[in-house]
Parts: sequence; structure tokens; C-alpha cells
Amino acid sequence: MDSKTFNINRRNFLKGATAAAVLSSFGTYGFELMYRDKPWRVGLIGAGWYGSSDLFKLIQVANVEVISICDVDSNFVADTANLVAQRQRSGKRPKTYSDYRKMLAEEGLEIVLIGSPDHWHALQCIDALKAGAHVYVQKPISVDVIEGEAMVAAARKYNKVVQVGTQRKSTPHLIHAKKNIVDTGMLGKISHVEMCCYFHMRANGNPALQEVPDFLDYEMWTGPAPLRPYDGLPHKRWWRTFMEYGNGIMGDMCVHMLDTVRWMLELDWPNRISSTGGIYVQKDGKSNISDTQSAIFEYDNLNCIWQHRSWGTPADPDYPWSFKLFGEKGTLSGSTMQYDFVPYGDGKPLHMDVVYEKEKYPEDLTEKNIELNAAPATRLHMLDFLAAIDKGTRPVADILDGHISTASCILANMSMEVKRPLIYDPKNLVVVNDPEATKLLQRPYRSPYEHPHPNQFS
Repeated sequence: MDSKTFNINRRNFLKGATAAAVLSSFGTYGFELMYRDKPWRVGLIGAGWYGSSDLFKLIQVANVEVISICDVDSNFVADTANLVAQRQRSGKRPKTYSDYRKMLAEEGLEIVLIGSPDHWHALQCIDALKAGAHVYVQKPISVDVIEGEAMVAAARKYNKVVQVGTQRKSTPHLIHAKKNIVDTGMLGKISHVEMCCYFHMRANGNPALQEVPDFLDYEMWTGPAPLRPYDGLPHKRWWRTFMEYGNGIMGDMCVHMLDTVRWMLELDWPNRISSTGGIYVQKDGKSNISDTQSAIFEYDNLNCIWQHRSWGTPADPDYPWSFKLFGEKGTLSGSTMQYDFVPYGDGKPLHMDVVYEKEKYPEDLTEKNIELNAAPATRLHMLDFLAAIDKGTRPVADILDGHISTASCILANMSMEVKRPLIYDPKNLVVVNDPEATKLLQRPYRSPYEHPHPNQFS
């Protein structure tokens, strides 16, 4: 940026009037929740990377008692339980489970966090709602569209709050950009959006088949998904490289940026979705997710375009995973790390960096595999979740919005598969005039698991 750039650093942001407006709804209310006399009874399903990280952020900002933790990997569940005992106020070690259904039946939980792989989200969320809990579920919420519809229907039937882990909506610098640039009209009319991810994140190895280790219940880990021959621990990145368990980089990364754009521009379902792509470069290895993909999410007088490549260089090195809003008066670029507003014509460029809280939460610095830039956003997201429970309102990342963003990405993958644009009708649960694509809205489940349907909750 040139010398005219107006930089907003963390100190000025936090003591400024705008910062107060951004954070007040979280800060004061969060303080009240933190000192709630009776701690929330909390359980975690999925004690791996992000599930445990989410739980630690909740412990930091609220009066909770982590009652129980479930994971099919006995090492994961033991390690997380030990860390929770060190971190939560009571010092108690949570009870551990390998079957989440037993945990839900026994523990009387008020809040359940779900950090399991994508193919388990729908069943675990619905079962937690049935058990009487409010739910924080990681994105994407589902692996097919009908799962998502069922999750929304279940949340409404049981009148529970479901917050989705699309925490860009609680990211301080992006809140600031929305309120001070988008909402004030500084961009003018916005008629084009670009979103992208150019991270080299597609695992693509050729590990040999091996025996399942004693500490992992691989049958339970697989659940309703197809049972692949075991070729090593699926944790973190390996499972994401297979469509059996998720929706590739589109479902993993586009969902965040599309959800952020929808929030900033107040967009609902796209009018039409089209996508092309495939495995163009990284043809060696077992991975079956696309390494190159483009998608268009069409709205009235607005196209939101997605592009990912898991090879090569990013189009903009400063924004390798990001969105760009193109308005007649300027352009807003945003990512997890920063935003930049560049006006068209006169005016000053604006820049703001991510807000860190290393001094306030020094334990962040010792947390394994933490995304430090996302920690403040996750804490605010948790406070918003608790505030919605307390007030009986919808959270900022309500399950319906999470479903629209997730399903739109799933529909993009479907469009790539059938090689034509798709128009989804959420009222009738069909792809308009396309029986073949409509059949793809619901994946087959492995026996004995039964696929949920929204009609169950009507």
C-alpha cells in the first residue's frame, strides 16, 4: 500500500469507537455469561484438531463444565480429556466415550460441540438435538443436501440453537469491513465477487494397506460412509482428500468464503449454480477430490465466482484464500488475515490486519496446531452462540445459513459431475427439471445407518 494508506492496528482498533460498536454485543454480554452461576454442561464429539480447539476457546470465555468427550481414537480422547482437566475451572477430568450415542444418552448435556469429520455431522447433530442439547457444529454441516435440510428441520422442531463454525462472521477485522465499508455504501453497487483458495492442501499419497491399530475404532469412524480399506490414520488431512467423507476443497474452503460473502451482501440461495473442474495436475496418488475447480453462484445482477487450485501460485500472493467484492466505487479484498479497500478514483485506501489476543490468552501459544489468527474469532463465535441460547434468538451463523452455504458448495460439485448448471428448489427439495441431479441430493448410507430426512421433523 502507498503512503496514503490508512492502517488500523490492533491497539487503535480496540480502543476506537468503531471497535466498541463491533465488540460491545460480545464483550459485555460475554462477561455476564463467563460468570454464569451455574456452569453449562458441555460435551464434545470429535476430539481431534478443530474439535478440541473449539472446546478450548469455549472454556476460555464461559463458565462451562466439560462433562464428557467422545472420540473413536482412544489416544485423542485421553489427551483432550487431560488437557481439559488442566484448563477448566473445576479441574475435573471429563468422562470419555468411544460411542457418542452412549454419551448423549447418559450425560444430560446442555451443549454439544461437534468436531468430527464431515460425514458424521448430520447424524451427530440431530441426535444431540433429540437429546436436548444446543449444538455447535463444524462446517460444512453435511455431505449432501438432504442431510442439511434434515438438520435445519430438527433444530426448528426441538427449538434449539445450532451455531455453525463459519467464524468469519465473528472475525473482528471482517466485522469492521462489513460495517464500515460494505454497509455504508463505500463500494457502491456490487455486481461481481471473486473467491479463491490456492493452498497446496490436497493430500495425495499412496500409503499401503495396513492393520487397524488397537486405539482406533475404524468401523465407527467410518459410520454411514463407504468403508475404505484402511491405509493409515485418517486424521486431519487424509480423510479430506476423499469424496467419501466430504466435498473436497469446495466443501472445505469455499464454504467459508461463500458464507462470508453471503453475510456481507445479505444473499440467500443462489438462483443457479454451475461448476467445472477435475483432477488436472495431481494425477498420482489415491486422492479423488478435484485439484482444479471453478464455480459460479448466480444472483440477480451478481455473479459470485469461485476458483481453487492445489498446485501452482496464487493469483494474488497477499490473498491466497480470500474473497474480493468489486463495486463501482472500489474493491474490498478480505481474508482471515486482513482486509484492503481500494477506492476507484479519489479517496484513501484502507487496510486492517487480523486481531490477535496472545497477551490476554497466553495459553494459545502452547496449544498444538492452533490457528492463532482464528482464535479471537472462535471466541467471539462461542459468545454469540451462548448469547443466542440465553436470549432465545438465532446466532450469527444459524444452521439455516450454514445449510445454504454448505448446500451451495455441494450443488457446485454436483454440477461439475453432471456437467450442467443446476437450480435447487429448497421448498420441494428437488433440482428443477433435473431428475438425475435430484437423485444426487441424497447420498446412500452404509447399513445399518439410516439417512435423515426433513419430513421426519415436520
